[in-house]
Amino acid sequence: MKLGEKVRGLRQEQRLTLQALADMTGLSKPLLSQIENDQVTPPIATLLKIAKGLKVGIHYFFEEATDRQKFVLTRGEQSVGTQRRPGKDAAQGYVYKPLAPGMREKKVEPFLVEFEEREWDNSLFYSHEGVEFLYILDGELEFHYAEEVMRLMPGDSIYYESSEPHGYVSVGPTRARAVAVLYTKG
Repeated sequence: MKLGEKVRGLRQEQRLTLQALADMTGLSKPLLSQIENDQVTPPIATLLKIAKGLKVGIHYFFEEATDRQKFVLTRGEQSVGTQRRPGKDAAQGYVYKPLAPGMREKKVEPFLVEFEEREWDNSLFYSHEGVEFLYILDGELEFHYAEEVMRLMPGDSIYYESSEPHGYVSVGPTRARAVAVLYTKG
């Protein structure tokens, strides 16, 4: 899955310059260039801004032209391509893997998320349209939501408006992992 190629292809198909897309999304032109050249994998909040600017749902970036299935079974041992932002500025606090590749125009986007073990800082806050649901599988997660900080353990879940600033870091001896489901109006 090459997010950068999809972003560039759709931008060019719509006859937009990088600057025009930057103006539409509020993202910098250099960042968009890095994303298009697969030098940086954007966090979900950034990908949502790009999707909104290009007038597509976030599902567009995780589907292929041949995807026509009515259901998707993803076995645990199947690798569907973990997304990571490389480089020094990579610390977004998590890596993610789509869990339902193969379907087009999904109403929700499910991910397996592994959270980074690191100290919290406010640069890890994100906000975007929609709602999210997290179900903690392993480890302990420190979840920041606006002014609140919560500790989530395996079996805990949280459903929240993602328009509020939110972010997370793994704490404790085991990296936290969760199933995340994202819904935004397409």
